[in-house]
Amino acid sequence: MSALRESLGFLTSRLRQVGIFVALILIVILFQVLTDGILLQPQNVTNLVVQNSYILILAIGMVMVIIAGHIDLSVGSIAGFIGAVAGVMIVHWGWAWWLAIPACLLVGALVGAWQGYWIAYVGIPAFIVTLAGMLIFRGLTLITLKNQQITPFPNELRALGGGFLPDISGGASVLEWLTVILGVGGTAAILFQALKERRVRRKFNLENEPMAWFALKNGFIAVLMLIITFLLASYRGTPIVLIVLAVLVILYSALMNNSIFGRHTYAIGGNLHAAELSGIKTKKVTFRLFVNMGVLAALAGLVFTARLNSAQPAGGTGFELDSIAAAFIGGAAVQGGIGTVAGAMIGGLIMGVLNNGMSILGLGTDYQQLIKGLVLLLAVGFDIFNKNRTGAGGGSGMGRRFKWKTTPPATEAAPASKAEPVGVDAK
Repeated sequence: MSALRESLGFLTSRLRQVGIFVALILIVILFQVLTDGILLQPQNVTNLVVQNSYILILAIGMVMVIIAGHIDLSVGSIAGFIGAVAGVMIVHWGWAWWLAIPACLLVGALVGAWQGYWIAYVGIPAFIVTLAGMLIFRGLTLITLKNQQITPFPNELRALGGGFLPDISGGASVLEWLTVILGVGGTAAILFQALKERRVRRKFNLENEPMAWFALKNGFIAVLMLIITFLLASYRGTPIVLIVLAVLVILYSALMNNSIFGRHTYAIGGNLHAAELSGIKTKKVTFRLFVNMGVLAALAGLVFTARLNSAQPAGGTGFELDSIAAAFIGGAAVQGGIGTVAGAMIGGLIMGVLNNGMSILGLGTDYQQLIKGLVLLLAVGFDIFNKNRTGAGGGSGMGRRFKWKTTPPATEAAPASKAEPVGVDAK
């Protein structure tokens, strides 16, 4: 009984993080029922991953920008512009695909540096700079393409957006075994990392999850991973873009959680003035954030163009709205200082399932826009409610009712001075 009370108290104190995960599960179950089981068919799960990959890539960079207290409205236009540049380089100029890809990423970095300079060093708000960038790069896309699409692209580049890893069984097996190996190995790695982190936190007497919740959460994640592995292996195997996305999630999660740059990003979003007083080079961090956003927008543009096998004048339209929605639905705070890469991925999946499920049901774009807008509004409203609920007294009334007690983190053991960045350890 005490373990149950402790777990319930922990869940109420972590309502933001747990709520989005539960919301994803409920939405999947809802559309699985409404679509008569079509949503979780192997082919549709594969399509769901491929169709939303570029939004998830953008969401990684967007959540970092939002954590620092900024916004980027130009990522969709940048993605479309990079698609146009790739089309000119490969189709018109005859560049090899392996040379065009790094060249496009470099162009994306230069675009991010252009915007980051105005934001970090000139001091123009990111909203204004990126709004201008949205118009500028949309115009450059039309100029580059001369208002016409460019196609086709080589098969090697097309594989980035819609290709699959090779089938090591040669098609002789019901399941694609390379996908099974990767899925089981990835699940084992996640469980091992979770156990390792729990041991480290216990060693340093830091706040830890109740054992009952820890076992339930990681057991559910393992089952979910294995189900997704089975569904992918039952169709054509692992999409190449899923490997790219997995590598990005691992790298950027480590960057935000375990690096000085990540802590500085949280500090800037948590309290800019305190971060400056503590010696953080806030302008340099902000500049790098937008350079990184430009590179990820370029990668998303390449994936989108490769999937369509065409550079189009309207490419990237609306991507910025979906990526921003994914970050906020995934738990990023409007004021900055709070958010995670994993949360942005869950938010992106929620948006993807909504789009896919409503399309299967035959809902028009008018109703789809209405429903997605309401979901975003509810997510941000829940964020504000949760902040007000836990802002006074150090926790929710329900959490105190269940008498959840753990050793507080070392960073919270003593009150921070005015010169300390209050957002450094916000995750």
